[in-house]
Amino acid sequence: MAHEKMPPKIQILPSLLAADFGRVAEECRRAESAGADALHLDVMDGHFVRNISFGPEIVRVARRSCGLPLHVHLMLDRPDLYLTVYVDAGAATVLIHVEARCDVAAALNELRGLGVRAGLTLNPETPLELAEPHLEAGLVDEVLLMSVHPGFGGQSFIEAVLPKIAALRMARPSLAISVDGGIGEATGAACARAGANVLIAGTTLYGAPDMAAAVARLRAAAGGAG
Repeated sequence: MAHEKMPPKIQILPSLLAADFGRVAEECRRAESAGADALHLDVMDGHFVRNISFGPEIVRVARRSCGLPLHVHLMLDRPDLYLTVYVDAGAATVLIHVEARCDVAAALNELRGLGVRAGLTLNPETPLELAEPHLEAGLVDEVLLMSVHPGFGGQSFIEAVLPKIAALRMARPSLAISVDGGIGEATGAACARAGANVLIAGTTLYGAPDMAAAVARLRAAAGGAG
């Protein structure tokens, strides 16, 4: 099957999970002022992962507070029941897990019908083969490869994801490939070399005293400066 050869541009996305939740609106604006390309929001239900983060109201706050596209990752057992909720709240991209307990193809198709980008997320141990039918069907705008076990921030990067990134990039030269978990300058550079173009970072960016400088360093490390 023929694919376009032009790789997508490097994008840097701060993850709101690492922000100060006492100042959510301000933290959203801080990401925008820092030069981020979009804002990543992790929604956790306490079932698919062993943590609970936030719901659609925080997505609404983010939408009201800044002009960044909202990149919403649904770590939910049944994401199909909440697609319209999060699209209505302001998501520009909605990512669901291939491991979710729902008809994944139908959910991706519904997202397309709702007019947003449809993303598919794979946990570290999940083989790429599970994503292939959805990619072949043209239902996926972006694949998010988790480089930690989802559910909690601050985990160490799992290097075994690098060959997975490289294999996916070789098979899909023009696909948006994002990576989330343990992303800093060194790991971000390694992911970019392997073929990822969307780097999601929480502590590295929200924990920096100067987020704009941290965004610039991560972008430069990934080869996306200028």
